[in-house]
Amino acid sequence: MPVSSSTPGPLSLRSLAALLRSLLLVVVLLGCAVAPARADGGALFEQHCAGCHVNGSNIIRRGKTLRMAALERQGLASPEAIATVIQAGIGQMSPYGSVLGDDGVQQVATWVWQQAELGWPKSS
Repeated sequence: MPVSSSTPGPLSLRSLAALLRSLLLVVVLLGCAVAPARADGGALFEQHCAGCHVNGSNIIRRGKTLRMAALERQGLASPEAIATVIQAGIGQMSPYGSVLGDDGVQQVATWVWQQAELGWPKSS
């Protein structure tokens, strides 16, 4: 009975291509699993918040924007603090907790925080 070598040989071009396709598929699938949460926060913001907070501004009270400096000035320098305001409302802003639900509140708060960190880039 012949003894085979247990040392693997070099990867063939075909094996390497198959490995790369598999890795690409994993990356795409992971990206699809993560992207909807970000998209949902933005979509919920557009649906429920953008009427007053277009691009992070505030059409009702000019100084109460969603820009980082204003959030910090108001003591809202975290996604959790923003979620509290979305949930319960503040000043002239109505509460949206019952409209968005807990998951929606968290998604919008995270999305708002990310936009504030980015300086509210205008969407094209």
